[in-house]
Amino acid sequence: MTRVDETPTSPATSELQPTHKVGRAVFLGALAAGVSSLYWGKTAWSRVSSAIGPIESHIPLVPTGGWRIYAVSGSLPGFDPKTWRLEIGGHVEQPTTLDYHQLLALPKVEQVSTFHCVTGWTVKNVQWGGVRLGEVLALAKPTDVAHAIEFVSMENPYVDYLTRQQASLHDVMLAYEMEGKPLARAHGAPVRLVIPEMYGYKNVKWLTGINLVPQAVDGYWEQLGYDRDAWVGHSNGYGT
Repeated sequence: MTRVDETPTSPATSELQPTHKVGRAVFLGALAAGVSSLYWGKTAWSRVSSAIGPIESHIPLVPTGGWRIYAVSGSLPGFDPKTWRLEIGGHVEQPTTLDYHQLLALPKVEQVSTFHCVTGWTVKNVQWGGVRLGEVLALAKPTDVAHAIEFVSMENPYVDYLTRQQASLHDVMLAYEMEGKPLARAHGAPVRLVIPEMYGYKNVKWLTGINLVPQAVDGYWEQLGYDRDAWVGHSNGYGT
């Protein structure tokens, strides 16, 4: 369930976080072994590293407030507000580039929603701040052949897709704040996709590109076997 507040509020400033190294091959090996909750930090990590294999013990995942932060590349992407850009292109009439301050200047909305991970954990009542996806798409004017949207992460090779119909749900947003603060690096700074009705792997973090495309295809996790239409409670073996 999502509670949405459409009252415009003032934009926030950026927050830079330190880098944590995350090995993609090691992370995928841990998933295969069934590891779903690991702790970043010497004290907490030492309590579990001896109980799991040597491969898994090298995977830093960041838990904060009930979250488990997953990455599939060599490090958590960082961003410089002076150089970061969000490119909106593909099948559009007017390709558009937004810098960080231009993104913050768009009409801001806030909402409270529940975040569901496909691995089974949930974080309730997450407060997001950002801009409606439709507001950004309207700047680029999608053409009639654009029936889906590709979301490109700075975390190469992570991409994912939504149909235009899925993307038009009332609570889909591009979030640059969480809990009243600028989005932290671990949560996808400077901006991430939020679609509460779908599992977390569709909520692409560290966004750098939005492309209008003819149809949705398999994204990063779908190519590894997850469902393309990741509806909470009705996909990936849930509700069947």
